[in-house]
Amino acid sequence: MRNLALLIMVFFTISMAASATNSGKEDRLRQKAARIHAKAFTIDSHNDTPMWFIDSTYDFGLNHANVRLHNRVDLPRMEAGGLDAAFFAVFIGQGERTPEGNQKALKQALETFEAIHKNVAFYSDKAAIALSTEDGPAIARQNKRAIYIGIENGYPIGNDLSNIERFHQMGARYITLCHSNNNDICDSANDTIEHNGVSDFGKKVISEMNRLGMMVDVSHISDKSFYDVLKLSKAPVIASHSCARALCDNPRNLNDDMLRALAANDGVIQMCILSSYVKTPLPNPPRDSARKAVRAKYRGYSGLSDEEMHNARREWYKLDEDFPEKLATVQDVVDHIDHIVKVAGIRHVGIGTDFDGGGAVEGCEDVSEMGNITLELVRRGYSAKQIKMIWGGNLMRVMRKVEALSRGNHQA
Repeated sequence: MRNLALLIMVFFTISMAASATNSGKEDRLRQKAARIHAKAFTIDSHNDTPMWFIDSTYDFGLNHANVRLHNRVDLPRMEAGGLDAAFFAVFIGQGERTPEGNQKALKQALETFEAIHKNVAFYSDKAAIALSTEDGPAIARQNKRAIYIGIENGYPIGNDLSNIERFHQMGARYITLCHSNNNDICDSANDTIEHNGVSDFGKKVISEMNRLGMMVDVSHISDKSFYDVLKLSKAPVIASHSCARALCDNPRNLNDDMLRALAANDGVIQMCILSSYVKTPLPNPPRDSARKAVRAKYRGYSGLSDEEMHNARREWYKLDEDFPEKLATVQDVVDHIDHIVKVAGIRHVGIGTDFDGGGAVEGCEDVSEMGNITLELVRRGYSAKQIKMIWGGNLMRVMRKVEALSRGNHQA
């Protein structure tokens, strides 16, 4: 009995020591991750927060945690999450490709630009609009959040190339060529073949973007459109919010051949954390039916008034409460990063959350939790230099090259 008691005591002593050792190791990892995160210039290449700006109850300067469950981004939580900069999307859902439809899309885009500028200006002591690679870090050094602007869906260009320069003058620094349906520029990953890739008009759009110094964004576009863009663009391109198709077989994601081609282009894929792009969701027929019903009720979100869009958004987000989805995790996100690094290289991956457009995973459900991605990268052995590349260095490299090409065009 005495020997048994001694064995039990030794076992618990060893267990407690191991637990203390593990706890100490975890504390050191967290401290290391926090130091790296604080020193990095961190940028999220895609979120849809401007869609909240038309909601009179939304205040960009207030913390909406536990107040508005489905809003993921505001200034206090950007500060809490150590996020220095973000691309705010001027998102326009695809509507009718008619003169009237194009004009309506243009009007909505201009109103969204105005809303972004207005909200940032209202909190000028905490945020500022960024227009170049130099602006972001300079604004961050002032302890402010740098707000870049991107356009999600080239639909508001209509058939008028001059609108691209107009958008550039308003601050847009990338355009996602299409969204979930084909437009006049190219075929979408989620639609049927129409142009067999990039259209003749789309070729002119890409050339004009190169001239002006706007990054071409290949997220949402079809595989054929993707390869066409790589041939057409004289500058590296980005996928502002996409994942690895090898780990989640979704047409919105990039397969390994596409990842290698993007690396050869010296471009970058910004890892999206929208759960269903990270990990194939489990079947949920009641949720699927409810989502289908909301889409039908609001006519596929085409031709809606501001009030109708406001109501549609609220009903859509309420489905997450009524039919909760099992989310992918931060670990799943970093699995994708590991895969992209293995296939394309460390220079070709970044972070583009798609917050407020559906982005959220367990462990990073809003912008205040961005540091958890850094912590997981540290756990897997990524160096401080590599993490800084992922969090902003790679995207800034591409943007800098796009700017340089534009300056060369203007000097020629």
